[in-house]
Amino acid sequence: MPAPKELDPSKSLAALYGKKLRKLRVRAGWTQRELGDQIPLAHSRIAQFELGKEVPPKDISDRLDKLLDADGDLSDLWEHVKRAPYSDWVRKYVEYEARATAMHKYLPFHVPDLLQTEAYAREVMRAARPWFTADEIEEKVAARLARRVVLEKAEPPLLWVVLDEAVLRRPVGGPSVMREQLAYVLEASSSLHVEVQVLPFEVGAHAAMGGTLTLLSFDNSPDVAYVEGESWGDLVRDRRAVARHSHRYDLVQASALSPGASVNWVAKAMEEFAA
Repeated sequence: MPAPKELDPSKSLAALYGKKLRKLRVRAGWTQRELGDQIPLAHSRIAQFELGKEVPPKDISDRLDKLLDADGDLSDLWEHVKRAPYSDWVRKYVEYEARATAMHKYLPFHVPDLLQTEAYAREVMRAARPWFTADEIEEKVAARLARRVVLEKAEPPLLWVVLDEAVLRRPVGGPSVMREQLAYVLEASSSLHVEVQVLPFEVGAHAAMGGTLTLLSFDNSPDVAYVEGESWGDLVRDRRAVARHSHRYDLVQASALSPGASVNWVAKAMEEFAA
């Protein structure tokens, strides 16, 4: 049996929670599967909790606290994790985003955070986090909208976005929400520091099919890449790896429609939602 992965509680509050959970589980003499059976919950979810890749819903955390005789420690730690406006990997990315001079993004699922309207952001959050309370959703939406301040600076960064056609076809929140959202994208694309391209379905397979990809450039430090999934994110600093991600982005950008043709495509999609 392979040795369990080392946990670094200094990486994030979620990692600290995971290390505490593993310590309590081992003290109780249970395997991940045995603990999961007690809830009940798949043992793979317990593994994700322990690795800090996912934080359990409050009711599950309270159940774990009771099962492992944690005397409220897990429940208290859960409150600290959830009070943070961003997940730890998002927080690290946002710190880089705030000082970037250029951002190049490929988005396969939704409009980028910096260009989302309030209604669209709320619908995305509701769908992706069905366990959130209404107050939690509003808190996250407010934090997301606050990030748009980076585009309002005296010298804003270049934001170059490649949107998969699916982003413009999926009726997030219904026609009215999509019309407002696409209108906002068009308005943003008329500024000097925002460029939008559309990657149509007809392109077929492409170099960034693995998920969201962002490249950040800075005045006085090397570029970094950021790749993100549903419940994880990874800031890539290794220069060779960043170069490979940049190559992937270049291939996607070259396959996309030109900015001018893309603006027309977005406008047409907006009209279709008005029908």
